[in-house]
This record gives sequence, C-alpha cells and structure tokens, in this order.
Amino acid sequence: MAPSRASSDSGKGGLGRSGSDAFQLTLDYLKQETLEPLKGLFHFLWTGILGSLAIAIGVLLGLIGVLRLLQDETGSALTGDWSWVPYFAVVMLGLIVIGLAVWRITAGPGEAKLPRVKAEQAAAAAVLADAAPATEFLPPVSQEGTH
Repeated sequence: MAPSRASSDSGKGGLGRSGSDAFQLTLDYLKQETLEPLKGLFHFLWTGILGSLAIAIGVLLGLIGVLRLLQDETGSALTGDWSWVPYFAVVMLGLIVIGLAVWRITAGPGEAKLPRVKAEQAAAAAVLADAAPATEFLPPVSQEGTH
C-alpha cells in the first residue's frame, strides 16, 4: 500500500513550500552565475596585480644593482664630467626592458598565432610530399643478381 501524502503538497502549505523552493533555486542560480565568476575574476586580477608588482620591484632592484655596479667597478673612469654615463646606461637599459614588455603585450597570446603556424606547416608538408619521388610506382628490386 502506498504511503499517504501529507497535506503539505496541497493547499497553502504546499504552495508556500513550492514558492520558497523556487526562490531558493533562483537564489542559488544567481549565486552560481554571478558571485562565483566574480570571485574567479577577482582572484585572477589580484594575482595579476601582485605578479606585476613583484616583477616591477625586481626590475627596479636589478636596474639599481646595474647602476651600483657601473659606479663601483669603473673606478675613476666615470667620475667628474663622465659621472652621467652610468645613469644614462641604466636609463637606456630600463627603456629596453619597457620596450620588450610593450612588444610582448601587444603581440598577444601565442595561441592566437598557432592556427596560422599549423597552416604554414601543413602547406610546407604538402609541398615536400609533392616533391618527394613516388616510390610506389617503381617495380620491386630483385635480389637475384646480387651474390
């Protein structure tokens, strides 16, 4: 015998629970589709900002190290009227680093170029396949004449 259903499925109790279930389902859906992607985006941005700051501090310390190296190891050669040369060299090195960073940022991700590279490789392979001698039409070499 099937268990009897409680009156909660009918009347006000059933409708109220269905409404609260629908509300909870909608709320869970909104959390899943809005809050979780925003948390992921925040984590992505936070790690990117921290990584950028770490790289900037490292490059700055490296440039200061090069400046100190040039000032200490050149002795009296870069003193007096030539004291600007280590600073100029470090500024040029810094501009090269900035230029390399801008070049890599504007080049975009490597995957965007991958289909073009694969197409070029396929075209080169097709050219090589056409240029290769067709050995399938040659008769088999007999071994009788060799002793």
